[in-house]
Amino acid sequence: MKLEVKNVRKSFSYTEILHGISFSVESGKALGLLGRNGAGKTTTIRIIMNLFNANSGDILLDGQKFVAGNYQIGYLPEERGLYPKKKVLEQLIYLGQLRGLSNKEAKENTLYWLKRLGVEEYKNKKLETLSKGNQQKVQLAETFICNPEIIILDEPFSGLDPVNSQILKEIIRELINDNKLLIFSSHQMNYVEEFCEEIALINKGEIVLTGNLKEIKRKYGMNRLTIKEVNLSPDKLEEIFIDDLRDIAKVVDRKKDYLIIELLEDKTKNDLFNAVVKLNLDIENFSVYEPTLEDIFVKKVGDS
Repeated sequence: MKLEVKNVRKSFSYTEILHGISFSVESGKALGLLGRNGAGKTTTIRIIMNLFNANSGDILLDGQKFVAGNYQIGYLPEERGLYPKKKVLEQLIYLGQLRGLSNKEAKENTLYWLKRLGVEEYKNKKLETLSKGNQQKVQLAETFICNPEIIILDEPFSGLDPVNSQILKEIIRELINDNKLLIFSSHQMNYVEEFCEEIALINKGEIVLTGNLKEIKRKYGMNRLTIKEVNLSPDKLEEIFIDDLRDIAKVVDRKKDYLIIELLEDKTKNDLFNAVVKLNLDIENFSVYEPTLEDIFVKKVGDS
């Protein structure tokens, strides 16, 4: 399956919130839907799920108008939406039936996911008596009980400790391998980098960056290198670039123990390396720079 968001616009009280956004995601892949708070991510998700109507634009699945009610969608909202005073098992069975499962299917699926997520022992407890992390795992169980074809996860690792995060990582990998269509929204960029082949970055209701993550990182790292000297601090090494190497490269960022530099036009890595050797610098590290997704995120929207 291929889900496409095409030129979607949305206004509230005559104020346009989404300004013609477009992106796509295919089964067997995860899309990272990213943006600062208030950028338009949640509005976009709600339009996909037909909770809001767009003012214009299209949501298509395999080229046809997407009707959310015809598909099982597993949605994990950032804000928890379960009943705090209801027992875990009874409310998940109830919600499973609302989504079209028989009582038997809903109970079997609920017990499976509660066990898989390590919260089966709390099945007869009221949700409000559980810790934040265990409440998150119950919410995840609710997301998966209907065996959804389309899965939208908004901050799924919120409240999870490292052990439970590892369990969820394994589940997400299985969902991708099972050819599910997955949209993943998080401010924890390390998780996005781990699972998502594609990203769509929203800023103030507009898509400012979209495409294959590896290709984007390659583009943003073009002509940039990292360099570390054994005996010099980054401050002292930067002075050498300003004084002696300014015709070859410029420093674009200073980290705790190394510099990120950018080659000037028509200069090569060999030009820089040869110049460094002539200065008798004791280089510990000299490598092609690959930006993190967080670096790219901050560069695109950090000044907004």
